Amino acid sequence: MDELNEQQQQRLDKLRVLEDKGLRPFGTSFSTTHTFETILQTYASLPKEELETTPISCQVAGRIIAMRRFGKAAFAGLQEEGHRLQVYLKKDLLGDQTYEICQSLDLGDWIGVEGRLFRTKTNELTVEVQSLTFLTKGLRPLPEKWHGLTDIETRYRQRYVDLIANPTVHQVFRTRSRIISTIRTFLTERGFLEVETPMMHPIPGGAIARPFVTHHNTLDVDLYLRVAPELYLKRLIVGGFRRVFEINRNFRNEGISTIHNPEFTMLEFYQAYADYHDLMDLTEQLFHQLSVEVCGNATVDYQGQQINLAPPWTRLSYFDSLVEVGKLDKAVLSDHHQAIQAAKTLGVAVSPKASHVDLLVSLFEETVEPTLIQPTFITDFPLEISPLARKKESNPALTDRFELFIGGREIANGFSELNDPIDQRQRFEAQVALRDAGDEEAHYLDEDFVRALEYGMPPTAGEGIGIDRLVMLLTNQASIRDVILFPQLRPDHAS
Repeated sequence: MDELNEQQQQRLDKLRVLEDKGLRPFGTSFSTTHTFETILQTYASLPKEELETTPISCQVAGRIIAMRRFGKAAFAGLQEEGHRLQVYLKKDLLGDQTYEICQSLDLGDWIGVEGRLFRTKTNELTVEVQSLTFLTKGLRPLPEKWHGLTDIETRYRQRYVDLIANPTVHQVFRTRSRIISTIRTFLTERGFLEVETPMMHPIPGGAIARPFVTHHNTLDVDLYLRVAPELYLKRLIVGGFRRVFEINRNFRNEGISTIHNPEFTMLEFYQAYADYHDLMDLTEQLFHQLSVEVCGNATVDYQGQQINLAPPWTRLSYFDSLVEVGKLDKAVLSDHHQAIQAAKTLGVAVSPKASHVDLLVSLFEETVEPTLIQPTFITDFPLEISPLARKKESNPALTDRFELFIGGREIANGFSELNDPIDQRQRFEAQVALRDAGDEEAHYLDEDFVRALEYGMPPTAGEGIGIDRLVMLLTNQASIRDVILFPQLRPDHAS
């Protein structure tokens, strides 16, 4: 029997001891009067004398994460939602029978206690326990060196252990919740209606991405997990809603990296009678408010970079950015041979079938994107890579589109929506031709969406913001896996 199994057997033996004493090792409810956070915030500054003259009673519960025994007394460290509080277990106060139960306590067990607050000789705020309720027996010991657990694979695969071992992780996900709540308030205060649209689509659309496919047995049809809610949200604008938004999951059958997870959270919102300039202004306001309310400052520290989110932000056209930021020769913008040479010089992989725009996209990703640390709107994207955006009136080869870059990566994408059904059909057909030529990420032809546009969609602007990347920015996390509670991993065949 290996060491882990021996420890588990010892815990099972203690489980039986508790049962023999008539205790429930997997208890029912326990009423608490305070959270650990409330106690620490409210009473952390009270001196020893005040706690003695004005006793403060409490009922609290938590997981045991430390235990020091001294014969007739013991100190236990409890943890609740990332906060830690010490409790003092004394035989004279608890009585022989209850104190005997303390001998069966292990790290990882859950207990509830009632007592009063006092300060130890080392001045640590502590609960002097007057009664103890056993709540749950932990049958599996915490991993070796679980304090400050750093093994990345264990942290992501067993997030529950990560949350026990690394209390600061709690704060990341509390902040994530607050960010989403603030976004909801920001949009609803401006007249946006929160809606829900389908997760399974008969035709994948709304983004250039490879979808996941599933099958509905009763209907005997293939369905696709949505790559974006865009086409359904725009159907709602056709139906007469002026402003709508959705915060929910998207699924893209693509690679996994520090900035990509096949299942991710996206905010998408659409505003009738607006254009992409309006949404850039709105995005500046949203990010600035998020930074101030969540982080307390318009400037955030991200991976050693001080990023200022206060408006106004830089706005630069796609082609100008290649020359001004990417330092490419202007001839690259129009000369295919020059673009190929530039790519080879930079070591950028070039497919023999790559179009000129494809080359420019690769050059942008290599020379421009990583340098955009401060908030920057890149605008006026080529038509070929913007199948759902409105053409620029001043140059039909470009579109009224922007992407927002912060910290060297894309955070948001928005544009004045294409509401011309004839133009939309032609662009879908061009995408179908690309798909037929082998491009698995090209759009399908969505006849129902074209039909919706034929009923008339008012001038509209829409935007998508990656929630996970936004949370990374505002919590200073280097990997998307650190802001998703259960990121996608390879199957663990060893478990």
